Amino acid sequence: MAARRSRPLGVLVGRKLEYVQLGHSIALGFTGGCRVLIETITHLDGPGGRTDIEPGDNPDDIMATLLGEVVRSAGSGADGELCIDFGSGARLVVDVDPDAESWAVVGPGGYLIVCLARGELASWGEAARR
Repeated sequence: MAARRSRPLGVLVGRKLEYVQLGHSIALGFTGGCRVLIETITHLDGPGGRTDIEPGDNPDDIMATLLGEVVRSAGSGADGELCIDFGSGARLVVDVDPDAESWAVVGPGGYLIVCLARGELASWGEAARR
């Protein structure tokens, strides 16, 4: 098996968070038609400290504090986790699930990256060409 590497996700950089949809998965909608879908435990590190957010029937609405924020950097770590840094200094980290898909990034031009079980990344469209 080949060693995994971190991967920048420049498609999110400079985009403003326009909406947060909470439920059994969490959807983050950004300008330019980009979306992040989260289906596992997420950590938000911000001015108030660290908050763990789990999708489900009663997700924490702290994600709404990110509305209007602009993405400063985004990428996947070597283990497949998703890290998004915002202009305010807040950082969102989506863990890898050992048994299911954890997150997906959707962008223009058919851009799609999905974090499969155990952190393996699959990509389609523009994401596969980068």
